Amino acid sequence: MNDRRSLRFGFDIGGTFTDFVLIDEQSGAIRTHKTLTTPHDPALAVLQGWRELVSAADAPHVESAIHGTTLFTNALIERKGARTAFLTTKGFRDILEMGKEMRYDIYDLLLVLPEPLVPRRLRLEVEERLNGRGEVVTPLRVPEVEQLAEVLAKEDVEAVAICFLHAFTNPEHEQAAGACLAERLPALRISMSHEVAPEIREYERMSTTVCNAYVQPLAETYLGQMEVRLRDAGFARELFLMLSSGGVSTLETAVKFPIRLVESGPAAGALAAVFYGELLDEPDLVSFDMGGTTAKMCLIKDGRPAMSDNFEIARVHRFKRGSGLPVRVPTIELIEIGAGGGSIARKDELGLLKVGPDSAGADPGPACYGLGGDQPTVTDADLLLGYLNPEFFLGGRMMLDRSASEQAIAGLAAEMNLSVLDTAHGIFQVVNENMISATRVHVAERGADPRRLKLMAIGGAGPVHAYEIARALRMRGFVCPASAGVTSALGFLTAPSAFEFARTHIARLEPSGLAELDRIYDELAAEGRQVLRKAGIAEGDMVFTREADLRHVGQGHEIVVSLPWERLADTSLDNQLRPHFFDRYTEIYGHAHTHLDLEITTCRLNASGPKPRIALPEAEPGSDPAAALKGSRPVYFAETRAYVDTPVYDRYLLGQGASVEGPAIVEERESTAVIGPRGLGEIDRYANLVVTLRG
Repeated sequence: MNDRRSLRFGFDIGGTFTDFVLIDEQSGAIRTHKTLTTPHDPALAVLQGWRELVSAADAPHVESAIHGTTLFTNALIERKGARTAFLTTKGFRDILEMGKEMRYDIYDLLLVLPEPLVPRRLRLEVEERLNGRGEVVTPLRVPEVEQLAEVLAKEDVEAVAICFLHAFTNPEHEQAAGACLAERLPALRISMSHEVAPEIREYERMSTTVCNAYVQPLAETYLGQMEVRLRDAGFARELFLMLSSGGVSTLETAVKFPIRLVESGPAAGALAAVFYGELLDEPDLVSFDMGGTTAKMCLIKDGRPAMSDNFEIARVHRFKRGSGLPVRVPTIELIEIGAGGGSIARKDELGLLKVGPDSAGADPGPACYGLGGDQPTVTDADLLLGYLNPEFFLGGRMMLDRSASEQAIAGLAAEMNLSVLDTAHGIFQVVNENMISATRVHVAERGADPRRLKLMAIGGAGPVHAYEIARALRMRGFVCPASAGVTSALGFLTAPSAFEFARTHIARLEPSGLAELDRIYDELAAEGRQVLRKAGIAEGDMVFTREADLRHVGQGHEIVVSLPWERLADTSLDNQLRPHFFDRYTEIYGHAHTHLDLEITTCRLNASGPKPRIALPEAEPGSDPAAALKGSRPVYFAETRAYVDTPVYDRYLLGQGASVEGPAIVEERESTAVIGPRGLGEIDRYANLVVTLRG
């Protein structure tokens, strides 16, 4: 049969599970799948999910596939990238080590700084110099670059980051050096700062370019192989990649700028929360995505996740800003902690119970998986507390071994001098408190009140822990979308093709300079059109959004301000631009110095295509929850301090309008929702489980 339904495929490779979504854009029908990640070869799990979903849909023609991965983030954290060299202006090779010369903890006498990705002997210098306006002070000595090419060849360097002083104002020296190296070393991957991060602040620009070079060979190999394997499996279209900013990029662009993918998986979860927030008319909420390895929280305000162009990778101390490697890439601003179903529990040096950040992952996994793991994890605790059904994990495709969980936790219980039950509940409480603390700080730093928000619980473990987190933060309740365990993969399919461009231009904001800013934005838009054309976006569907980094003259840092005007030269500086900046500044800091002149430092432009249309089918009506009752089992709740015989419901048999009184368990293939004694769950028109906290 020549089936031409418009099917779109999304897949998210996590540390423990790989999630899949296949959606029919005409009917809105969604098929989902979840399988253990294959760390030695991630494509194996992808191909398994592809075959099962496409076969079940009986539709061989998939129009698009979108992928997100934490592979590049993990390579940077674990220092498993390419052998990389760094080429810079003479006298500046140690900036990578010096950083900002600031201590992220002024009271720590044994402070440990992040180790540069490039050792000092591979940080090479060349005679050249531009001033701050991009004018040539010392011409580039090309013969010197040719000699350095021989050094790179002898050192078996796979990638090089070229970052010359002030190259963001004039790229000609970087371009000449890059062309010279490419001619002599064709296999060398070359990252140039004027392409990767054309912005002020030398350390951040250098660090970003080095990180990009460090993972570029891995990106080229991994993404190339993934594309080939999908083609062999029958996928004939182009593979797209989710960016950290929430946009979608072509494979070619992703291979060139893999640093833009460092938060691609977590970003998808936030986008999915935005999508469901629109369905529920809940523009303000907290996205809570808890998988097997990490938990990600993101505040959504006015239907949009917070954005940032500053991000840190591989922090020495997870919660200490400045202890990691800075990268200047557009990113959905979220907080990520090592709290997942596979997080390992242990007794620390103070004799206290600690959970995470290390994880059992997919191999060997928690003890209850029966794959060789023997350390106590959050999933083992959840099983013993009655939250999980050992015979219905992944819809019954995977049996959980309760006795293995008891044995693993019994060893820790003996160390802690506690009972197995108290230890299991302690693990549950500690991992919850880790997430509660992180969420409380994340929300407070952005000026929001958790009592006015709902929690959007997604991921395999999110619905299990959502009740306790929402209760502790005194939130209005929580929402578990249908197929919550794979919702992040659905987030890929809600994102438009998009890419962000930036160019540093430092100048006072004056009427005479507005035409020059329009010229820069026009050039950025031309670059955006090129990228969007390659993604198949028609000219009439392209959308360009302007932003600028602005500050009071004399300040050391700036804020990002939207520019809603089509041409700046046609606007009034005093009546439009300045008041617009002061309003935004006051919104953030409570006060603006309206008597001071303003300065622009960076022009930013977002080029995007149309947002994909996803029309979810409505749930069948059925207000009687008794039809979905599977039975009951003992479940431990903190409020009762005891096991309670708790009804268990089949999520797929709960119709629109059904209400479930807590305590209750609602099971589906990819996740389990736990509703505590104070909860009241209701099924809405799109089969979302909306839980309200009472009292």
